[in-house]
Amino acid sequence: MNILNFDFAIYIKFFISLFVLINPIGMIPIFCSMTNNFSDKERNRINFIATFSACIILIISLFFGHNILNFFGISISSLKISGGLLILFIAFSMINNQNSTINQKKKIYKKKNIQLKNIGVIPLAMPLISGPGAISSTIIWSIQYPSFINMIFCSIVIGIFFLFCYSIFRISPFFMYFLGKTGMEIITKVMGLLLMSLGIELIISGLRSIIYKSF
Repeated sequence: MNILNFDFAIYIKFFISLFVLINPIGMIPIFCSMTNNFSDKERNRINFIATFSACIILIISLFFGHNILNFFGISISSLKISGGLLILFIAFSMINNQNSTINQKKKIYKKKNIQLKNIGVIPLAMPLISGPGAISSTIIWSIQYPSFINMIFCSIVIGIFFLFCYSIFRISPFFMYFLGKTGMEIITKVMGLLLMSLGIELIISGLRSIIYKSF
Protein backbone atom coordinates (compact mmCIF):
# COMPACT_ATOMS: atom_id res chain seq x y z
CA MET A 1 0.00 0.00 0.00
CA ASN A 2 1.38 3.39 -1.00
CA ILE A 3 1.78 5.66 1.99
CA LEU A 4 0.63 8.57 -0.17
CA ASN A 5 -2.77 6.86 -0.47
CA PHE A 6 -3.22 6.59 3.29
CA ASP A 7 -6.43 7.95 4.68
CA PHE A 8 -5.08 9.65 7.78
CA ALA A 9 -8.67 10.40 8.81
CA ILE A 10 -8.79 6.74 9.92
CA TYR A 11 -6.12 7.33 12.53
CA ILE A 12 -7.60 10.64 13.62
CA LYS A 13 -10.92 8.87 14.11
CA PHE A 14 -9.16 6.10 16.04
CA PHE A 15 -7.53 8.67 18.32
CA ILE A 16 -10.88 10.37 18.92
CA SER A 17 -12.56 7.04 19.70
CA LEU A 18 -9.87 6.31 22.30
CA PHE A 19 -10.30 9.76 23.76
CA VAL A 20 -14.06 9.38 24.07
CA LEU A 21 -13.89 5.81 25.39
CA ILE A 22 -11.14 6.32 27.96
CA ASN A 23 -12.05 9.95 28.72
CA PRO A 24 -8.72 11.02 30.28
CA ILE A 25 -10.13 14.38 31.38
CA GLY A 26 -13.01 12.65 33.14
CA MET A 27 -10.43 10.35 34.74
CA ILE A 28 -8.68 13.29 36.42
CA PRO A 29 -10.87 13.31 39.58
CA ILE A 30 -10.38 9.53 39.90
CA PHE A 31 -6.63 9.78 39.44
CA CYS A 32 -6.37 12.66 41.92
CA SER A 33 -8.48 10.90 44.55
CA MET A 34 -6.48 7.65 44.28
CA THR A 35 -3.09 9.40 44.44
CA ASN A 36 -4.03 12.07 46.95
CA ASN A 37 -1.90 10.57 49.76
CA PHE A 38 1.24 10.23 47.63
CA SER A 39 4.03 12.73 47.09
CA ASP A 40 4.47 14.47 43.72
CA LYS A 41 7.33 12.11 42.83
CA GLU A 42 5.26 9.03 43.72
CA ARG A 43 2.23 10.41 41.87
CA ASN A 44 4.31 10.93 38.72
CA ARG A 45 5.68 7.39 39.03
CA ILE A 46 2.17 5.96 39.38
CA ASN A 47 1.12 8.06 36.38
CA PHE A 48 3.92 6.61 34.24
CA ILE A 49 3.22 3.02 35.31
CA ALA A 50 -0.54 3.40 34.69
CA THR A 51 -0.29 4.99 31.23
CA PHE A 52 2.56 2.73 30.06
CA SER A 53 0.75 -0.42 31.22
CA ALA A 54 -2.51 0.67 29.58
CA CYS A 55 -0.62 1.40 26.35
CA ILE A 56 0.90 -2.11 26.33
CA ILE A 57 -2.50 -3.69 27.04
CA LEU A 58 -4.12 -1.96 24.06
CA ILE A 59 -1.22 -2.72 21.69
CA ILE A 60 -1.42 -6.40 22.63
CA SER A 61 -5.19 -6.27 22.02
CA LEU A 62 -4.54 -4.62 18.65
CA PHE A 63 -2.15 -7.32 17.41
CA PHE A 64 -3.51 -10.47 19.07
CA GLY A 65 -7.13 -9.69 19.90
CA HIS A 66 -8.40 -11.06 16.59
CA ASN A 67 -6.61 -14.38 17.16
CA ILE A 68 -8.20 -14.65 20.59
CA LEU A 69 -11.64 -14.10 19.02
CA ASN A 70 -10.98 -16.79 16.42
CA PHE A 71 -9.86 -19.21 19.11
CA PHE A 72 -13.17 -18.79 20.97
CA GLY A 73 -15.24 -18.63 17.77
CA ILE A 74 -16.53 -15.10 18.35
CA SER A 75 -17.59 -13.10 15.27
CA ILE A 76 -16.86 -9.43 14.69
CA SER A 77 -20.60 -8.72 14.59
CA SER A 78 -21.08 -10.23 18.02
CA LEU A 79 -18.10 -8.28 19.33
CA LYS A 80 -19.51 -5.04 17.94
CA ILE A 81 -22.89 -5.62 19.60
CA SER A 82 -21.44 -6.69 22.95
CA GLY A 83 -18.87 -3.89 22.83
CA GLY A 84 -21.61 -1.41 21.96
CA LEU A 85 -23.76 -2.59 24.87
CA LEU A 86 -20.79 -2.31 27.21
CA ILE A 87 -20.04 1.19 25.95
CA LEU A 88 -23.69 2.16 26.48
CA PHE A 89 -23.48 0.90 30.07
CA ILE A 90 -20.34 2.97 30.65
CA ALA A 91 -21.99 6.01 29.05
CA PHE A 92 -25.09 5.69 31.25
CA SER A 93 -22.83 5.49 34.31
CA MET A 94 -21.01 8.64 33.23
CA ILE A 95 -24.19 10.58 32.55
CA ASN A 96 -25.80 9.45 35.82
CA ASN A 97 -22.54 9.99 37.71
CA GLN A 98 -22.49 6.38 38.93
CA ASN A 99 -18.97 5.29 39.81
CA SER A 100 -19.99 2.38 42.00
CA THR A 101 -16.91 0.28 41.26
CA ILE A 102 -14.57 3.11 42.13
CA ASN A 103 -16.50 3.97 45.29
CA GLN A 104 -16.40 0.35 46.42
CA LYS A 105 -12.65 0.19 45.86
CA LYS A 106 -12.09 3.41 47.80
CA LYS A 107 -14.13 2.07 50.72
CA ILE A 108 -12.07 -1.13 50.77
CA TYR A 109 -8.84 0.85 50.70
CA LYS A 110 -9.97 3.07 53.57
CA LYS A 111 -11.07 0.10 55.70
CA LYS A 112 -7.79 -1.74 55.25
CA ASN A 113 -5.71 1.45 55.49
CA ILE A 114 -3.37 0.18 52.78
CA GLN A 115 -0.72 2.31 51.09
CA LEU A 116 -1.29 1.30 47.46
CA LYS A 117 2.10 1.29 45.80
CA ASN A 118 0.96 -0.84 42.89
CA ILE A 119 -2.25 1.00 41.96
CA GLY A 120 -0.61 2.10 38.73
CA VAL A 121 -1.34 -1.30 37.16
CA ILE A 122 -4.50 -2.30 39.06
CA PRO A 123 -6.93 -0.63 39.10
CA LEU A 124 -5.68 2.45 37.21
CA ALA A 125 -4.22 0.84 34.05
CA MET A 126 -6.84 -1.90 34.12
CA PRO A 127 -9.78 -1.74 34.30
CA LEU A 128 -10.11 2.05 34.76
CA ILE A 129 -8.00 3.28 31.80
CA SER A 130 -7.75 0.33 29.40
CA GLY A 131 -11.09 -1.14 30.31
CA PRO A 132 -13.22 -3.66 28.41
CA GLY A 133 -14.74 -0.91 26.26
CA ALA A 134 -11.38 0.37 25.03
CA ILE A 135 -10.06 -3.17 24.52
CA SER A 136 -13.15 -4.20 22.53
CA SER A 137 -12.96 -1.08 20.39
CA THR A 138 -9.25 -1.65 19.69
CA ILE A 139 -9.90 -5.24 18.59
CA ILE A 140 -12.68 -4.04 16.28
CA TRP A 141 -10.33 -1.52 14.68
CA SER A 142 -7.69 -4.22 14.15
CA ILE A 143 -10.26 -6.37 12.33
CA GLN A 144 -11.57 -3.53 10.19
CA TYR A 145 -8.04 -2.45 9.17
CA PRO A 146 -6.00 -5.68 9.36
CA SER A 147 -2.93 -4.79 7.25
CA PHE A 148 0.42 -4.71 9.04
CA ILE A 149 1.12 -1.08 8.11
CA ASN A 150 -2.25 -0.05 9.56
CA MET A 151 -1.40 -1.94 12.76
CA ILE A 152 1.87 -0.02 13.00
CA PHE A 153 0.13 3.31 12.51
CA CYS A 154 -2.57 2.41 15.03
CA SER A 155 0.17 1.44 17.51
CA ILE A 156 1.74 4.85 17.00
CA VAL A 157 -1.65 6.47 17.60
CA ILE A 158 -2.03 4.48 20.83
CA GLY A 159 1.43 5.59 21.94
CA ILE A 160 0.66 9.25 21.17
CA PHE A 161 -2.66 8.99 22.95
CA PHE A 162 -1.14 7.64 26.16
CA LEU A 163 1.62 10.24 26.01
CA PHE A 164 -1.24 12.74 25.97
CA CYS A 165 -2.87 10.92 28.91
CA TYR A 166 0.39 11.02 30.85
CA SER A 167 0.62 14.78 30.28
CA ILE A 168 -2.99 15.29 31.35
CA PHE A 169 -2.56 13.30 34.57
CA ARG A 170 0.74 15.09 35.24
CA ILE A 171 -1.08 18.42 35.48
CA SER A 172 -4.25 16.94 37.01
CA PRO A 173 -4.07 19.04 40.22
CA PHE A 174 -4.22 22.19 38.06
CA PHE A 175 -7.28 20.89 36.18
CA MET A 176 -9.09 20.12 39.42
CA TYR A 177 -8.35 23.60 40.71
CA PHE A 178 -9.24 25.37 37.45
CA LEU A 179 -12.41 23.48 36.46
CA GLY A 180 -13.74 22.64 39.90
CA LYS A 181 -16.15 19.83 40.70
CA THR A 182 -18.99 21.28 38.61
CA GLY A 183 -16.80 21.72 35.54
CA MET A 184 -15.54 18.15 35.77
CA GLU A 185 -19.10 16.83 36.07
CA ILE A 186 -20.15 18.76 32.96
CA ILE A 187 -17.21 17.39 30.95
CA THR A 188 -17.94 13.85 32.13
CA LYS A 189 -21.61 14.09 31.07
CA VAL A 190 -20.70 15.47 27.63
CA MET A 191 -18.22 12.63 27.17
CA GLY A 192 -20.95 10.23 28.24
CA LEU A 193 -23.26 11.49 25.48
CA LEU A 194 -20.53 11.10 22.86
CA LEU A 195 -19.73 7.64 24.19
CA MET A 196 -23.40 6.66 24.00
CA SER A 197 -23.50 7.69 20.33
CA LEU A 198 -20.42 5.56 19.64
CA GLY A 199 -22.02 2.56 21.38
CA ILE A 200 -25.21 2.89 19.34
CA GLU A 201 -23.17 3.07 16.12
CA LEU A 202 -21.36 -0.16 17.03
CA ILE A 203 -24.63 -1.96 17.81
CA ILE A 204 -26.25 -0.80 14.56
CA SER A 205 -23.15 -1.87 12.59
CA GLY A 206 -23.16 -5.30 14.23
CA LEU A 207 -26.88 -5.85 13.64
CA ARG A 208 -26.56 -4.68 10.04
CA SER A 209 -23.80 -7.24 9.43
CA ILE A 210 -25.87 -10.07 10.94
CA ILE A 211 -28.96 -9.14 8.93
CA TYR A 212 -26.91 -8.80 5.74
CA LYS A 213 -25.35 -12.25 6.20
CA SER A 214 -28.74 -13.84 6.87
CA PHE A 215 -30.02 -12.93 3.38
